[in-house]
Amino acid sequence: MTTSPRPSMETHPDIVEMRMRHEMAERATSTAQGQAVGTLAFLTGIYLAASPWITGFSGLSTLAVTNLIVGIAYALAMSGGFGRAYERTHSMAWCACLLGVWTIISPWAVAGPVNTTKTIVNNVVTGVVALVLALAASATARAAEASTLRRGMAAR
Repeated sequence: MTTSPRPSMETHPDIVEMRMRHEMAERATSTAQGQAVGTLAFLTGIYLAASPWITGFSGLSTLAVTNLIVGIAYALAMSGGFGRAYERTHSMAWCACLLGVWTIISPWAVAGPVNTTKTIVNNVVTGVVALVLALAASATARAAEASTLRRGMAAR
């Protein structure tokens, strides 16, 4: 009675797929563009969190607290955005897009008279920068996926 050789764990389809996804995330983080976007996005989130005290509207407590919370959330999402898996990278980038949009509209959406020129300029500019960086992070992750898929097809 002969037994057929068992395939090794290295060639198991799930292992191969996990390795490909890890390579995608690594490829996105190893590019200069990916590193620049991640760093700038993190700094944007930190600035947004501190902006009420930097630009001087900390007395408008609802917007100050909103910027603090959204800024921390944005910095955390984007610093972990180029993480270990493509799905998380892509999802966090789109979540960061929503945080950027919220930053733009928050001076008009939060309670109280907080829509002063200073708050509007700060939040609109910071929100646009946050949105652009989040879109760039999503594009970088998508480009890494396309590159990995092309390499996978060429290897077959």
